[in-house]
Amino acid sequence: MIPHPSFATEPWQLRETELDLDVLAQSESVFALSNGHLGWRGNLDEGEPHGLPGSYLNGVHETHPLPYAEAGYGYPESGQTAINVTDGKVVRLLVDDHPFDLRYGRLHSHERVLDFRTGILSRTAQWTTPSGRTVRLTTQRLVSLAQRAVAAIAYTVEAVDGPATVAVQSELVANEQLPTASDDPRVAAVIDRPLRPEEHHAHGTRLRLVHCTGATGQRVAVAADHLLDGPEGTTYAAESEPDVARLTVTAELAPGQRLSLVKFVSHGWSAQRSLPALRDQVEGALAAARSTGWEGLCAAQRTCLDDFWADADVEVEGDDEVQQAVRFALFHLFQAAARAEERALPAKGLTGTGYDGHAFWDTESFVLPVLTHTAPHTVGPVLRWRHSTLPGALERARQLGLRGAAFPWRTISGAECSAYWPAGTVAFHVNADIAAAAERYVAATGDQEFHRGPGLDLLVHTARLWRSLGHFDSGGVFHIDGVTGPDEYSAVARDNLYTNVMARKNLLAAADAVARHPERAAELDAGPAEAEDWRRTAAAVAVPYSPRLQVHEQAAGFTDQEVWDFDGTAEEQYPLLLHFPYFDLYRKQVVKQADLVLAMLTCPEAFTPEEKGRNFAYYEPLTVRDSSLSACCQAVLAAETGHLGLAWAYTREAALMDLDDLEHNTRDGLHMASLAGTWIALVQGTGGLRLHYGLPTGPDTGSDSTAADAGASEADGGTGTPVHCAPRLPSALTRLAFTIRVRNRRLRLEIDRTSARYALLEGPPLQVAHHGETVWLTTDAVADLPVPPLAEAPAPRQPRGRAPRT
Repeated sequence: MIPHPSFATEPWQLRETELDLDVLAQSESVFALSNGHLGWRGNLDEGEPHGLPGSYLNGVHETHPLPYAEAGYGYPESGQTAINVTDGKVVRLLVDDHPFDLRYGRLHSHERVLDFRTGILSRTAQWTTPSGRTVRLTTQRLVSLAQRAVAAIAYTVEAVDGPATVAVQSELVANEQLPTASDDPRVAAVIDRPLRPEEHHAHGTRLRLVHCTGATGQRVAVAADHLLDGPEGTTYAAESEPDVARLTVTAELAPGQRLSLVKFVSHGWSAQRSLPALRDQVEGALAAARSTGWEGLCAAQRTCLDDFWADADVEVEGDDEVQQAVRFALFHLFQAAARAEERALPAKGLTGTGYDGHAFWDTESFVLPVLTHTAPHTVGPVLRWRHSTLPGALERARQLGLRGAAFPWRTISGAECSAYWPAGTVAFHVNADIAAAAERYVAATGDQEFHRGPGLDLLVHTARLWRSLGHFDSGGVFHIDGVTGPDEYSAVARDNLYTNVMARKNLLAAADAVARHPERAAELDAGPAEAEDWRRTAAAVAVPYSPRLQVHEQAAGFTDQEVWDFDGTAEEQYPLLLHFPYFDLYRKQVVKQADLVLAMLTCPEAFTPEEKGRNFAYYEPLTVRDSSLSACCQAVLAAETGHLGLAWAYTREAALMDLDDLEHNTRDGLHMASLAGTWIALVQGTGGLRLHYGLPTGPDTGSDSTAADAGASEADGGTGTPVHCAPRLPSALTRLAFTIRVRNRRLRLEIDRTSARYALLEGPPLQVAHHGETVWLTTDAVADLPVPPLAEAPAPRQPRGRAPRT
């Protein structure tokens, strides 16, 4: 979309300078606002035309039967789909009885701006009715980061060239008509009229609708109140019916006169609370919003974002598109998590219903690593949501004949809802991904309360899963058979390397946690004997390797399979899953997305530098990147193995995934993991950042305050230097700068072509390794260190037609 002439490239905002209905659905996604609890797509204020109307409350969904040609034991019975809840952003306008519809009359100008620093979506338009009267429209919209239930709109219409009779209709609308579902399995299943009316109310300037879902029994209440400012004689009237509540404001405007409306909208939902309780909840939130006022909400929004950008901003000099893209990405990541508060982070955030609004392993493996070091306060609640679904994961493991916990591949409520078991049930790596996210969060923040409680539960139960899922062969090697790794074009494999090395990390982390919290571990019947068994198992985990090729195998026997006919595959046949049967994909050497390459990113200690180079060169010509998760991983390993030009090309692909609509499905919502991948590619790829730390393994002292500080001293419990950097800029850049939070510290790194400057902005001294040279940082002085030159080697080739898309 950035190459589209309607979109400008600017460092701190996304600007659309004219309206193009051909990209309306895509613009609704990129202009979406949310706070993790509530999400509004960037629909036009008047509601039509639209690509996909969308107002979402995190967790509100409906279930539907999953059809099977042949039923099987353990198959999930119900699918889950996020639904469009009551829409409070609709404000319709009539001018001399003509509805303000941009498909009619004459649109002179139309501009929308999403400001990443203020969190406000602004819109200006000038329009002439079919009868010749011109008006000017100015609107602003926000979803509050400070008041989680609240969104607000400031709406002004002005007569331009003569007197005009205007009517503004502010509405709450339930069960909006949605577009027909696509055949693409990534698009949400459409459930017709999911909300059943329970109450409607309109009085004065207040509106309210209460509905309930049918199968899930989730009650949804939405209320609105308004502040009006118009010329003398302005009138208003309110009315309601089961699915619509409306406030109509009318005024006679002379040229230059304005009618202004501020609309406050509050939202609430619950599967337990009564109708009166939920009604009071939204009325209370509405009263608080009105008391704060529009200006107060805007000020609070700016404060939240100022605090976020102080820790999260990434500065890119040399590529204006990537500079805009990384701030766009970080803004949307923060929106997705800011007030999620023990709810999931869906793969599309709250920007659309792609993937049915499900959360995947993407959250723990891509999104949470970024938030852990930019907005760590948002991470604990997401992991607590995972912990809240532990009872279901324990039951699912029992159903599969396993010990421990089997977390779902895709879910909203915590129950598995993938109807295709080779990509769902047997993608067991999600359990290790969750454990790794919990370990990373504790190591980075020192949150020992979490580590003793939910963190220990997650580590212990996922470790037990691996111990029961795998087995020792006669030679004492531990194998994990019949699993699907991140690469969904290779299913039900033996010893998927990513799964195995992540399981090994999970087992060791669980053993360390049991040693650190013995009393709490005893409550889980986890003692030294079980922990020692986990360590023995971890030491014996199979790591597939081909001595003939001198590369690691993605799974046992993978390198012996036939190579996919890439030269015989046309560009329009990608993604392959939409044009070829899975059976054919599963038995060939073709990689949908980084799998072994991802293992080298998440478990770098398992590979030597030489092995990383050979592995990257082998898998690069096999990887088709039919997933938005792949480019950022390839960017990091390309940079680490000395291919800076290729690394930058992949960085651009990750950064522009949604802004350029590279996968042609931005209309369904943004790709949260690829947005996170922009930061990963820049900070871990170009910036060369690696964080090598853990927690002391001795008994817990009971002190939360010193756990994170211990990491940069010799009393680190043996974890060594926590921060390793090997930065190098590609030729496209002249400077890269970023800040991270790590172990109660704020560290800033500025890189140019020849040197890197390290500055400890806050916290006790920190040990950093720069290209292998160890230095101590304090807040009193910066360290300027040279960047050694690199003789860039020829980059490996990609499959025909699958070079980085930029």
